[in-house]
Amino acid sequence: MVILKEMLLLFRHTGTTVIQVTATDADDPMFGNNAKLIYSILQGEPYFSVEPKTGIIVTSWPDMDREAREIYLVVVQVKDMLGLNGGYSATTTVTISLMDVNDNGPTFQQNLYTFAISESAPVGTTVGRIMADDSDVGLNAKMNYSLEDLEESSTFTIQTDPDTQEGIVILAQTLDYESKRRFVIAAEAFNENIDTRFLSEYEFHDRTTLKITVTNVDEPPIFSETSYSWKVLESAQIGTQVGTIYARDTDTANNPIRYSISKSSDTRQMFRIDASNGTVYVANRLDRETTAWYNLTIIAREIRDEQLSSSVSLLITVLDVNDNVPTLSQDYQPYVCEDTQAGELIELISATDADDPVDGHHFYFSMIPDKHINPNFTIRDNQDNTASILARRSTFTRHDHTHYHLPVVIRDSGSPIMSSTTTLTIRVCACQPTGHCPSEGVEAQALSLDISMQILLGLSVCLITLSVLSTLMLAVRKYKTLQQEKMATQELETEEFSEKILSFTVPESSQTVPLRHPRRRERKLCREEVTTSIRMSLRHSHLIGPEDGVFQQFIIDRLAEADEDPYVPPFDSLHTYAFEGTGSITGSLSSLESVTFDPCLSQTRDAGPHLLRLSPWLGATDDEILF
Repeated sequence: MVILKEMLLLFRHTGTTVIQVTATDADDPMFGNNAKLIYSILQGEPYFSVEPKTGIIVTSWPDMDREAREIYLVVVQVKDMLGLNGGYSATTTVTISLMDVNDNGPTFQQNLYTFAISESAPVGTTVGRIMADDSDVGLNAKMNYSLEDLEESSTFTIQTDPDTQEGIVILAQTLDYESKRRFVIAAEAFNENIDTRFLSEYEFHDRTTLKITVTNVDEPPIFSETSYSWKVLESAQIGTQVGTIYARDTDTANNPIRYSISKSSDTRQMFRIDASNGTVYVANRLDRETTAWYNLTIIAREIRDEQLSSSVSLLITVLDVNDNVPTLSQDYQPYVCEDTQAGELIELISATDADDPVDGHHFYFSMIPDKHINPNFTIRDNQDNTASILARRSTFTRHDHTHYHLPVVIRDSGSPIMSSTTTLTIRVCACQPTGHCPSEGVEAQALSLDISMQILLGLSVCLITLSVLSTLMLAVRKYKTLQQEKMATQELETEEFSEKILSFTVPESSQTVPLRHPRRRERKLCREEVTTSIRMSLRHSHLIGPEDGVFQQFIIDRLAEADEDPYVPPFDSLHTYAFEGTGSITGSLSSLESVTFDPCLSQTRDAGPHLLRLSPWLGATDDEILF
């Protein structure tokens, strides 16, 4: 049995070797013709033939086309004994497949492709697909597409789908129905691999026409610029025009536009816009130091269809104006040591300014112009936005001054020039050897010592006050206890008791006046009038004698005060009253006959001789003492 295998052949002309088939015979090739073989074709003509002695199969048809027939079955017979009668034979089948060559070019089935696309379609949108046929297969069937109209091909582009070999037409630029509504473009398909042995260059491509129609869409307004950037001085008055924004409706209707500023972008309403023409004005006072720039959103909306709107960004930069005075950069606390020498540096100061000039800040430091020169300190401008405060003399003492005041004038270089004056307080300090002022100087130490003494003194006064109050409270409590015990004892005594009266006769009068018992009070004096009377009596005591009515009233007031005051010693005690008269070495006591009106009781009372009560424990029960 002869085994043959399938082969792929590449051929074009007749006589091309396809394959060689070989058969074997077991007979002895050296004896007769038993082993001599002859090959012939039983099936496969006229496309193929076989050489009788070698078994080589060759092509015998000049125009074999894979696209017409790809597979052929060739039956080959072999006989021994040179094919004579009586010999043996065998057959085999050879399957021959024609391998493809690039002998066909792409061909469009349509001469015209029409597409439609909206003018609002974004870039990258697929417009449509075109397809060219190629009878070849594999690499020979791969093709590319191109658009040949150079003027309009920039609006569209075409790509090849690697799976389907289709041409995909893609939008490359935005469309505008109002400017161009139709595109006519030539498309070409061509093979990627070209073999000039089979086709010429002109046979490897084909062309067709693309007609693309743009459909109209009602579009929102379009601004003349993609963004706006303006500048305005911070000193601009309200109503100053900053600039104008322009937008238009690109549709054929050309609807009117209304402008507005987005409230979210201008919360403080620093600017306003004319709704009809898009002019922007200053609406509030500007301050660059507060806000240096504004990012606004301007909205343009069609009046007839408010749904159609668009927006644009507006950046307004506020330009600086020299409207802030320079100030010291920090709160300086300078001090001068007692042993400071003339020309020695006291403090190095600098300044700051809220403005932002284009050329940068430059400050000038000086003292207040005056006809008198400061004898203690001077200011030296270092021309680098700093200044040095120097001592003009030596040896400062705290006994003379604890601090000095030095006004400093600072000017900027803006237009107009702005200036400010700051007064520095320079303290005199007993510095350490290193020149350091401990604990913020001597003034702070003295102040701390004064505060400490005040605190100690206050605490001492509080302690003394508490002690006195405690003692008084104990005395009052003890007095109340004794008073309660005495009242209990008096209730047990008989209502009728005798009064022992000690009498004392004054030369001018021999009248005896009994002492009043505390339960027999006839009237109640006003506290205010008693106090006033006491003061008047004391004030004039050196001018009156025992006969005067003032003296008598003085005695009456003392007696009434003792009777009414619950905190004086109890009634059973001896009350003595002395009055130092004028013109007497030993003084005098006297009762004066007078009548005194008591406004609190609306009645009169005899202010005769006054009696002193004598407590029972003194041995006088019903006696009276007259003086």
